[in-house]
Amino acid sequence: MKRLLFLFAMLSSFAFVQAQVATGPPAPSKKSNGRVTGTVQDAKDKTPVSYATINLVNPTTGKSIAGSIANNNGEFIISNINAGTYQVKLSFLGYDTKTVSNVEVGSNDAEVALGVIQLVPGTNLLNEVTVVSQRALIEEKVDRTVYNAENDISNRGGDATDVLRKVPMLSVDLDGNVSMRGSQNVKVLINNRPSTITAGSVADAMKQIPSDLIKSVEVITSPSARYDAEGSAGIINIILKKNTLKGGSLGIDAATGLRGSNLGLNGSYKAGKMGFSLGGFGRAGYNTTGSFQNTQVTKNNLNEEIVTNQEAGTDNNTLFGRYTFGWDYDIDTNNYISSSVQYGLRNFNTNQNRLLIENFQNNSLLNTTLRDAEVKDQSGTVDVNFNYTHLFKKPQQEISILALISKNNRTNNFLNAIYNNDQNAIDSYFKNLNQSTNEENTVQIDYQNPIGKSQILEFGGKQILRKVTSDYQTFRAGASNIYTPVFDNIFNYNQNISSGYLSYTLTTPSKFSFKTGMRYEYTTVDAAFDKINPAFKLSYGALVPSVNISKRLASGNTLKLSYNRRIQRPSLQFLNPNVQAANPLNITIGNPNLDPEYTNNIELGYSTFIKNSSFTVTTFVRNTNNSIQRIRDLVGIDTIRTSFANIGKENAYGMSLFTNVNLSNKLSLNGGVDSYYSVLANNVSDPLYKANNQGFVYNIRLSGSYKIGNGWGFEGFGFYRGGQVQLQGSQGGFGTYNLNLRKDINQKRGTIGLGAENFLGRSVTVRNVLNTPVLSQSSTDVRNNLSFRIAFTYRIGKISNAQETTRRKKSVSNDDLKGGGDGGQEATNAPQQSGGGGRQAPAQQAKPKGSEQKPAPAKDSTQTKKQGTIPPAAPKDSVDRQDSVSRQDSVSVQDTIGGQDTVGRQITVSKQSLEKVLLNQGTNQDSVPAQLPVPSLPAKKEQLAIPPARLQKEN
Repeated sequence: MKRLLFLFAMLSSFAFVQAQVATGPPAPSKKSNGRVTGTVQDAKDKTPVSYATINLVNPTTGKSIAGSIANNNGEFIISNINAGTYQVKLSFLGYDTKTVSNVEVGSNDAEVALGVIQLVPGTNLLNEVTVVSQRALIEEKVDRTVYNAENDISNRGGDATDVLRKVPMLSVDLDGNVSMRGSQNVKVLINNRPSTITAGSVADAMKQIPSDLIKSVEVITSPSARYDAEGSAGIINIILKKNTLKGGSLGIDAATGLRGSNLGLNGSYKAGKMGFSLGGFGRAGYNTTGSFQNTQVTKNNLNEEIVTNQEAGTDNNTLFGRYTFGWDYDIDTNNYISSSVQYGLRNFNTNQNRLLIENFQNNSLLNTTLRDAEVKDQSGTVDVNFNYTHLFKKPQQEISILALISKNNRTNNFLNAIYNNDQNAIDSYFKNLNQSTNEENTVQIDYQNPIGKSQILEFGGKQILRKVTSDYQTFRAGASNIYTPVFDNIFNYNQNISSGYLSYTLTTPSKFSFKTGMRYEYTTVDAAFDKINPAFKLSYGALVPSVNISKRLASGNTLKLSYNRRIQRPSLQFLNPNVQAANPLNITIGNPNLDPEYTNNIELGYSTFIKNSSFTVTTFVRNTNNSIQRIRDLVGIDTIRTSFANIGKENAYGMSLFTNVNLSNKLSLNGGVDSYYSVLANNVSDPLYKANNQGFVYNIRLSGSYKIGNGWGFEGFGFYRGGQVQLQGSQGGFGTYNLNLRKDINQKRGTIGLGAENFLGRSVTVRNVLNTPVLSQSSTDVRNNLSFRIAFTYRIGKISNAQETTRRKKSVSNDDLKGGGDGGQEATNAPQQSGGGGRQAPAQQAKPKGSEQKPAPAKDSTQTKKQGTIPPAAPKDSVDRQDSVSRQDSVSVQDTIGGQDTVGRQITVSKQSLEKVLLNQGTNQDSVPAQLPVPSLPAKKEQLAIPPARLQKEN
């Protein structure tokens, strides 16, 4: 809703600028660069009146010659005023207009401070009406696509993995591994900040974030130079909800189901300049059973085929938690600080029960083994963030200093209990213990300065100090369970990254926007083993350019073209030399000598709006050199060993299409498809290991929501991921779907929801194939994921008409490691283990005057909030960082309270205030963009209870 108010206020300011051009200012006796400043407050509760309109009026002609809008704190500035005497008129919907007379602006760049000016709420209130605001589930911005997760009722009771499955251009497999346009080389940020929580496995990190706390997900396919150069495919930024209400509040979030339960408590307190927040969330997963089958064919020294069969029952049990304490303090108008401490935990237990392994030669059974395989993966992560920002008097000029201290402690063990030949008792044990830490210390400085009204210059620097340690040990034991050490070592890996960037943004009067930049990163690596192998050192520099061009066409359509170069450094899971052998026939070992990989991205996108529907289509080309790929060879006659090397080359040519259709205020549909043609090669000359593959890959998603009325809502979602083309084989596709029903209770303070997932069948089956000159493998992974759940949320506390902070909270963003999940490894369901691991410029787009309303006290603390400081003035030719046309807002009028929008937001205003908006539509009205319909009067005037005589009089 604040976005709507901002656009309305900007339109008012734009109209005043136009009026100034038409009428001209009063003839002053002396030139000056004077300013008028002040703060607008509500006379009743003393809260700021955000987006109030301020007019500087010539008292002789009564014409407005300049104007401004108040920011979130109610503050305003009118600059570049000639010497003279003026009137200042302040107004906002729902308030009586206030006039300050005899405002004298002198020469010599004088400043007139009006202080606090109070507006009195309107007293002639008629019956209430409901103003409904619709916000699209998907928004297209200049350099990113935004999925508004808080608008999707089916997300309740899940985690971030469930949310990411619904985001355009993203794909998530059954293990939670995330890929963007087919590449798993993505960087995941949480509230613009990195964490060692994602260094080991993005899939595991996503399970620690409850879906109910996610406000939106930003898919940044063309990051600017301000972002770190990591992530060959792009960046995923998960924005969590922030409670900005004054006073105290406490919320409970709980859900239980067949395969998982969660419990969360979140509270906040805001008073004056200081605010605190404290939250905790835990999620348990259970009853995730299934089965695993694998057949592989190898050859011995006599070129005879050896067939190995594996089968087992599987089960997974998980426990994830995330706890946060935040603090922020506004020192004064131009300085503020914020800090937070977060702790995340993850316990992941995977079992293969009675894993049967049989070897055949010439259809004769050679041997049989039976064992139980267990993997315990546990970790705890502490993140401490600090931010200081100074705002200069010049709008949009600011400098910020940010720091991050992050540490992840991880335990990653596996145990094999091997049965005797009779398969009725344990004969021996084999286990591996791996204790690892990942520490990061980061300092970052960012500065931005506007040049004129349509340019912004940004530059900054960053230093990352990373220290990784892996202490691993291997043991054997007999039936007595007394372990004897077999091998142990400690791997130390130190990585330092120094970087700097320069970025320039220009918006032209012809609605072209150019954003170009350059970033340079220099990396040094120092790694060593305690007991074997010599130490090694490595250093390299990378120059990373980026160019983004956008053009706003007629009717708000947008055309975008971008190019960027990315770098992907290997994370510990690729470097760690500890042998991962929970499944004895599929072992993995890291390579500490890996170099980074480099990717070039070119993207062309087009967004359009047709009536109540938005369409976005994007084409892209991606080229990756020095790609980190898996190398598979044989150990003995039946054991497949996987290692890593910089031998790959990847090309992808694809297209993404997404549409958002609002059939009515109650029914909306969303759908999309991502498809690309993948060409893979490993550039190895040895014919035994040379490999290449190519083919089409696609993902399809469809969702719909319907508001039944009286607080009831219904939503459905379906997703299908097609087969994945891999270098030496393929991975089968799978689908998932769910239906959800929700009821708001107690004036939307709480909700009760019912959900069902994959209820037409009990399990999902994924088949995988691997073919090389020396081996072939076929595996089947079955997951029982039929699930029903009940969700409950409730909020208590003081809910006041508070204004959101004007600060855009900043934090460090370390985007520099290749990691996340299995990195494209074929799924075998075998237990695996790995090492531990500015304010926005004003909008250029004009909005219809009078299409906004001041919100009444919020009934739902999850209302959409708009971050960023609103600049004092809204110049026409300002830097354009606003949404494209797939962001749809509309206003409709209903006779009775109770109509809800697709977001679930509802505000109530008086009919008198609304009449003023509707009846003034013809006054100083700019052209109306197609994507923002102008509210119109109902066919029958009595629907608003406005007497015809009064209509004629006010017209």
